[in-house]
Amino acid sequence: MFDFWIALLLFIVTLFFVIVQPRNIGIGWSACAGAAIAFLLGIVNMEDFKSVVGITWNATLAFIGIIMISIILDEIGVFEWSARHMAKLARGHGIRMYIYICLLGAVVAAFFANDGAALILTPIVLAMVRNLNFKEKMIFPFIIASGFIADMTSLPFVISNLVNIVAADYFSIGFAEYALHMIIPNLFSLLATIIILLWYFKKAIPRTYDATQISEPKDAIRHQSLFKQSWWMSLLLLIGYFSSEWTGIPVSFIVLAVAFIMLVQMKMYRFSSPTKVIKMAPWNIVFFSIGMYLVVYGLGSAGMTHGVATWIQWLADQGLFVATIGMGFLSAILSAIMNNLPTVMIQSLAIQEVNTTPVIRDTLIYANVIGSDLGPKMTPIGSLATLVWLHVLSLKGIQISWIRYIKIGFICTIPILLVTLLGLYITMKLF
Repeated sequence: MFDFWIALLLFIVTLFFVIVQPRNIGIGWSACAGAAIAFLLGIVNMEDFKSVVGITWNATLAFIGIIMISIILDEIGVFEWSARHMAKLARGHGIRMYIYICLLGAVVAAFFANDGAALILTPIVLAMVRNLNFKEKMIFPFIIASGFIADMTSLPFVISNLVNIVAADYFSIGFAEYALHMIIPNLFSLLATIIILLWYFKKAIPRTYDATQISEPKDAIRHQSLFKQSWWMSLLLLIGYFSSEWTGIPVSFIVLAVAFIMLVQMKMYRFSSPTKVIKMAPWNIVFFSIGMYLVVYGLGSAGMTHGVATWIQWLADQGLFVATIGMGFLSAILSAIMNNLPTVMIQSLAIQEVNTTPVIRDTLIYANVIGSDLGPKMTPIGSLATLVWLHVLSLKGIQISWIRYIKIGFICTIPILLVTLLGLYITMKLF
């Protein structure tokens, strides 16, 4: 029991440094320091290190590759071109533009991860609505939509969220198999998110705007040849995703290969520096993943995994419906409190200890992912993407207090999560 409390204290201190980042200490340094202390205290050993690397390497490298591809596409102007098209298509109708922006965010999140959607699309949308001379009250709903839709619709593919990759790798779930189970829940989540956000911001979203103030989409393109080739690269990426299951090629290899080709193309056309893109990639995530997961792994070994497994076993014993809803909300609450990356690992380890039917076991796995993807939106500390998103907004002159964020987070997330889990329940009943 003493080992558990020591491991828990270490986890809390490490998470504090990751979230607060005092003196601008990077999240990678904080996580690695926590892992080093865990080694010194005997909480983890080299065998644990090998296990953690085995679980996280594919997810981490895939995430790096996806963000690099997103950066390249942003440099070319693909995302801004898309956002301007959405605004033009709405033809001056504020509600319609809001819905279109949400749909664009969902597509970007699906193929380029939630982090890419939130961190790249948000500044573009912000600049666009500011150019329309919207008041601050009118701008706020679009900012929240950019951040929320990125996480709420990061379910459909393995590569849509770092959490998805970790869970899929741990349970050896193929790309197509994963997508088959998550397409319906993601559609439920998308529809629920749009409806809830429209209801919450019904008075703030402008009813009309001057569409002539939107710059022409073609003017956003910074290199025509690379713009055209980016669509072929996106198609190649999509083919690679779906073929990874039967070829046995890790998804990270596919993503990094496409990123490499795009970097070479940039070099050939002398458009931008590949070195610049590589430096902009979040390499600190590599160290964070290994370090933080080691700390969590030690906490799990010290007794938390067994304790959580007991709760999950009770949920599984109540049948499919209770297992679906209960598991999803358990993961969501833990994610909101202690961050979604540690949560998905603890929950995955715990699911391994549960004795139940194959159908309910699969349901627990997917409900864990849904809770870990959507639950973090209830608090600012639920995911790294949200913390970085808030930091990006502050640099753009928009401050969102934690109290205001948590109010929106709880009111909007809980019904969306419930609807999404019902989508999973229907999926499991169908298949």
